[in-house]
Amino acid sequence: MTLRVTNSLSGEREPFEPADPDAVLLYYCGLTTSDPAHLGHARGWVHVDVMHRWLEWLGYDVRHVENFTDVNEKIVARVGEDGDSEADVAETYIRSVIEDMRSLNLERAEVYPRVSEHVPEIIDLVERLIERGYAYEANGSVYFDVTSFEEYGKLSNQDVDEMEAQGSPDEQSEKRNPADFALWKAGGVDPDAIADHRHDEAAPAEQACERAQTWDSPWGEGRPGWHIECSAMSMTHLDETIDIHVGGQDLVFPHHENEIAQSEAATGQSFANYWLHVRLLDAPDDEKMSSSLGNFETVSEAIERYGPNVVRTFLLSTAYHSPATYSSETVGEAEARFERLERGYERAREALDSTDARTKIEDDKLREAVETAREEFEAAMNDDFNTRAALASLRELTAAVNAHLDESSEYDYVGLREALETYEEFGGGVLGLTLGNEGEGTVELADELVELILRVREEEREAGNYERADQLRDDIEALGVEVHDTDDGPAFRLE
Repeated sequence: MTLRVTNSLSGEREPFEPADPDAVLLYYCGLTTSDPAHLGHARGWVHVDVMHRWLEWLGYDVRHVENFTDVNEKIVARVGEDGDSEADVAETYIRSVIEDMRSLNLERAEVYPRVSEHVPEIIDLVERLIERGYAYEANGSVYFDVTSFEEYGKLSNQDVDEMEAQGSPDEQSEKRNPADFALWKAGGVDPDAIADHRHDEAAPAEQACERAQTWDSPWGEGRPGWHIECSAMSMTHLDETIDIHVGGQDLVFPHHENEIAQSEAATGQSFANYWLHVRLLDAPDDEKMSSSLGNFETVSEAIERYGPNVVRTFLLSTAYHSPATYSSETVGEAEARFERLERGYERAREALDSTDARTKIEDDKLREAVETAREEFEAAMNDDFNTRAALASLRELTAAVNAHLDESSEYDYVGLREALETYEEFGGGVLGLTLGNEGEGTVELADELVELILRVREEEREAGNYERADQLRDDIEALGVEVHDTDDGPAFRLE
């Protein structure tokens, strides 16, 4: 069965045909690193992770790129609270995002590019747009002329003449058209631009803005516009045309619309052949879960409360393009689903390794159930990555395993082995669940040992034995433990 995906560009479910029959170029719009990641962000991460895993299962070489936006007014608003500069704040949150990603058992992207590392490529792209007549300079800023790109609005299905103005009031005064958007912004960050994002603990707005990043350019000192960043990073690490571009539903306009316009205007080629959009995660009051509304639970809080398997099961219990609500009830349902799945796996494994598993016992119902589960799982994933139906196929497999074990005193070894392989291949390899609690005790013990060593290190430092303290840190880092000294004491991450 051919993989079919819902392409936001056409509004249709289409057969997936990558440009290279052996490889897939996949770009995902990552986070602006100004706040802790919440479960709404994790919904996108986990679904893109499963897309990545399924494409690999289908035999493609997946080149997956996900960016960090580390240049943004919201980051500047945290200066003095989470770091002494815009770069420091971004580094703080990038570190926490990576920890959350590892905790959720995500496959690693090929690269995680940062905006601050790609300013030369951004400037080159802006210059190309000016040369081709799609952009213009005004008072040291550069804007994209939306009227110059005939297909502007094709993703969001909007008419240019009916679009709302983009940018701040100051930008409006120097633009040719209210819908034109900034490719390069002159100067630094205006204190008024961060007023709505500051916390009381942050530095005064003027002081924070003095610590914002700026770069030299042909138009003077300034900062890149938001939309141009993803185009430059995608083209740098993938190609001028990619197969799949994924992002949150809230990015369709203006971000993705502007990405298409500036990229295709610069290259004369299609920017992305398939646009997939992940629905936002709703809070119980039907509002989207967001940092700005403050109605979220962070990824780290959710993992601490429920564990990564339950969080992943919850997020995958609805397809990426379907509505999903986070509540104690919906998470409780996911917890029960995962426990049934894990118990079925454990029972199959225990029975398979018992003396009651026999070579010549054949249970046609069990073997047929395994075959059906595999067929239904594959059909679900090829139906626009339908994780909800994929999980349902594994629940049916669990029911068949339990029926076989409850009704028999001697077990079908071959049938159970095939069932176990299906759990591990699809539940583990594709859905990214860790079944059977394997390694959890080892991880908990490792955590305890690292914490003990770090306590000894702190005691050595307090006693003035700095050389011994440094040696302890070097020793545990050599074992793959990343240590960070914070104001609240040392923190660590097992790599």
